[in-house]
Parts: sequence; C-alpha cells; structure tokens
Amino acid sequence: MLKRKKIFYWIIPIMLIALLANAVYAAEQQEASEVKQSSALQGQFYLEDVVKIYVPSTYNVDQPIDNTPYVHKSLRKFSEMFGGATAIDGTGAWLSDDNQLVKEKVTIVYSFVEDLDKKKLNQVVDYAQSLKEEMKQSSVSLEVNGKMYFIE
Repeated sequence: MLKRKKIFYWIIPIMLIALLANAVYAAEQQEASEVKQSSALQGQFYLEDVVKIYVPSTYNVDQPIDNTPYVHKSLRKFSEMFGGATAIDGTGAWLSDDNQLVKEKVTIVYSFVEDLDKKKLNQVVDYAQSLKEEMKQSSVSLEVNGKMYFIE
C-alpha cells in the first residue's frame, strides 16, 4: 500500500507538469499563428512554384561559346509562358572521369509561376529538350520547385 501512495504522489505532479507544458506550447503556437496572420505580407499575392533552366556556355559539350542568344531565347520563352523571367550568371562544376574539376559558366533563367500545371510543365521539358539539341549537349538541367532534373 505504501508503494502505491508513493507512485500516486509522483504521478500527479508529472501529469500537472505535462498539462502545463501542453498549455504553454498551445499558447506559443497561437501567438506564432497570430504573428503570421498579422504580418505585412498577409493577404498579398504570391507565386508558389518556380521553374529554372540552366543555359550552358558551351556548344557540343565542350566548345566555349557566348550563350547570350540562348539566354535571350530562354528569357523570351519563359516570359511568354509565365509572364516574366530573370537570368542570373553562375559557375557550375563537376568532377570528370579522371577526378579533375571541370568548371563552366552557366546562366540560370527562372520564372515564378502562378499555376504550374501538367501542360506548362510539359512545354518547359520540350523547350529544355530543344535547347539541349540546339546546343548539342548531353543534357540540360531543369529545376522545378527545388528538384533538379537532367533532360537527356
């Protein structure tokens, strides 16, 4: 009987602590939710999806070229499809078969998209395939919502 009383004395404080912790957590969640709802961005229009194509600066895989015409073509295509586009320059790198670092200039053309449906996505993939063929690449990188695809 004495053991039961000792256990009982421990159970009640533990339950009270758990209930109190749950109440504090719920209050913090409510406060965080209210902060989000009252932010300056509440009710503002936003675009959730993003599509990016990585325009190489080589022709036939390893011949350096000025990729400006291809960047302009990609900007136009994405602007027609999605209402606008942005291009940023970068440097891509990978290890060759003999473990050498290969670097290449690349231009990332991207658009934020209001409604990325299957039809628009198929058009983007078709465009990436045509760019790959036109530039004689083994593949062209296409990024959709943070996931990288290699269009071969």
